[in-house]
Amino acid sequence: MTPLHRPTHCLRSNPAPSPASAIRHRLLERIADADTTHLTIDPDDGEWSPYLEGVSIKVLRLHQGVLSCLLRFSPGARLPAHRHRLDEECIVLEGCLRVGSQSEMGPGSYHLAHAGALHATISSSSGAIIFLRGAVPECEQTLESPP
Repeated sequence: MTPLHRPTHCLRSNPAPSPASAIRHRLLERIADADTTHLTIDPDDGEWSPYLEGVSIKVLRLHQGVLSCLLRFSPGARLPAHRHRLDEECIVLEGCLRVGSQSEMGPGSYHLAHAGALHATISSSSGAIIFLRGAVPECEQTLESPP
């Protein structure tokens, strides 16, 4: 994996800003601070809904067929093997998650399932909360009937 590189112009020490530059910076900061188009959802906001047995979902955003959500796994819960129409990104926030028999992930772990790839069963023996971003799930993408 290639590390992210900081542009070289960020590494130079910056001289004191000119008065015009300082005014511009303050003005842009005020404009940015007044922007109400951002979406923030506090942990207690939003609704958890049943998704599959032992798994609940909190939809954070649905836009142009891309879903950002939280999934909460009860201990022993699982999602059956499936495919994705789009790349799906997952970050484990709490607990432990297993993908098939090859990968076990804890808090802070990142997982990418590529579009069209077969995704093994996802399970959690202890319970977990994960962030997902990808295509809206479709029943026909599941390779088996849920238990």
